[in-house]
Amino acid sequence: MRQATIRVAAALAMVVVPAAGAVAQMGWVPGSEIVGQTLQVQTNGTSNSVTFNADGTATIMAPNGQAVPATWSAANNQLCLSTGGPQECWPYTQAFMAGSQMALTSNCQQVSTWMASSTNQPPPPPVQPMGERG
Repeated sequence: MRQATIRVAAALAMVVVPAAGAVAQMGWVPGSEIVGQTLQVQTNGTSNSVTFNADGTATIMAPNGQAVPATWSAANNQLCLSTGGPQECWPYTQAFMAGSQMALTSNCQQVSTWMASSTNQPPPPPVQPMGERG
């Protein structure tokens, strides 16, 4: 009887773990982790700071201190920025993680390295109380 219980528990663990990961990925709303945050974006040796506002506006700070107003959107697996002309878009299929660099190639064929020093992290899932038998 004990071996059957162990096999059932192992089978359940194999089913539950992937499902939890899938739920976490499905719960990500593109752009939610960068709203109100500033990311460093380096392209062709130039590093700009881009602040993403909740209203879809952004501010790009150039190394010389010039602030460039922009708009941004996150949809269809792309993160797009526009400064009044054509949009430049980068692939956006996963959330930015604080302190991790991501090299992305835009639709203009420019390779940029993106890094967030901090992000908005979703709250942890609520802890479910264990039953009598745990």
